[in-house]
Amino acid sequence: MNKRERTAAPKVEKTPSLAQLEAELQRERYRSRYGRVLRSTVCALVVVAAAAVLVATLWMPVLQIYGSSMTPSLRDGEIVLSVKDVSPETGEIIAFYYNNKVLVKRVIGGPGDWIDIDEDGDVSVNGQPLEEPYLEEKAYGEVNIDLPYQVPEDKFFVLGDHRSVSVDSRNAAIGCVAEDQIVGKIVFRVWPLGELGVIK
Repeated sequence: MNKRERTAAPKVEKTPSLAQLEAELQRERYRSRYGRVLRSTVCALVVVAAAAVLVATLWMPVLQIYGSSMTPSLRDGEIVLSVKDVSPETGEIIAFYYNNKVLVKRVIGGPGDWIDIDEDGDVSVNGQPLEEPYLEEKAYGEVNIDLPYQVPEDKFFVLGDHRSVSVDSRNAAIGCVAEDQIVGKIVFRVWPLGELGVIK
């Protein structure tokens, strides 16, 4: 056997069939489409998240209730939405800043109103008894201000609905709430789901 016969013949590359070429083309198209869909989905999620943060910060802050000062209207652990509003009306529930915390109370009187509370916990505003259907019980509570009390200009007198435990405008430590302290008006309960709805 001579040298030429012993040398292996070079391998000839097999040309892919038309079906293989089409399959590879489909795979490449799928990869390209998948990449585009993934990029657009991620971009959409980032935009939605940014919009949600913006709305929650600037217009509808989301708050969690801590403590029992607003029972039965609001209970510990509930999550609520608030709407930015610096001029709340009597009877509305507001959230406001106090010593780096956010407190939630009900507005009882506005600027210039005269507030009085008798020993049984009955509240009157400008000499008129206040109807309070949201209360389970009335209580005089922790009062260290002189009654009747006139609400200063640009401030709001607030009380918790659970009067026997709430520390609020009846106590000089909290006092009345200034407009620039107000986070917003509590309008909607989002948790627990069984009690989802508008807050009154």
